Amino acid sequence: MRIRVELDERGMVPDRYAKHADAAHLYHGTPTTSFPFAVEEVPDAARTVALAFVDFDSIPVCGFPWIHWCAANIPASEAENGTIRFAENASNLGEHGMVQGRNSSAARWAGGSTDPLLACRYNGPQPPDRTHVYTLAAFALDTELPLREGFWMSEMVDGMRGHVIGHAVADLPARA
Repeated sequence: MRIRVELDERGMVPDRYAKHADAAHLYHGTPTTSFPFAVEEVPDAARTVALAFVDFDSIPVCGFPWIHWCAANIPASEAENGTIRFAENASNLGEHGMVQGRNSSAARWAGGSTDPLLACRYNGPQPPDRTHVYTLAAFALDTELPLREGFWMSEMVDGMRGHVIGHAVADLPARA
């Protein structure tokens, strides 16, 4: 499997999907318009696809990897010629019938937002100290996970055990 993301001329996540987004792409000061991307070479045997978008560079800043987005139960049957395409703003549009989990904005120590438009959707990169590299991972699964909207990423990871038949990772830098 492979993930394809179009970066800007500096090789970064384009500003409209990150910290420097204009007002049209912000919700309560947070960039919530997800960037377009494609997951290629989805195995024919896959039943669903799951996604995770995580900032491991946040560990020195806040003490844990910041979860920016997680989604599951994207039907592998959505693939055309082995590729599932995610349009701009796929998270807010609920594209492909994805079930979305909580991001770190929902954590008690990070404000504990209960607004599903902020806590259960894509939250774009907002590195506070320097350029961070964000990890987008896609997992092809041989099953549908027993998850509901607002799940915790740990529930997704637990459910995926023994069911991953393919995966891909893309490291995406975003500027401070």
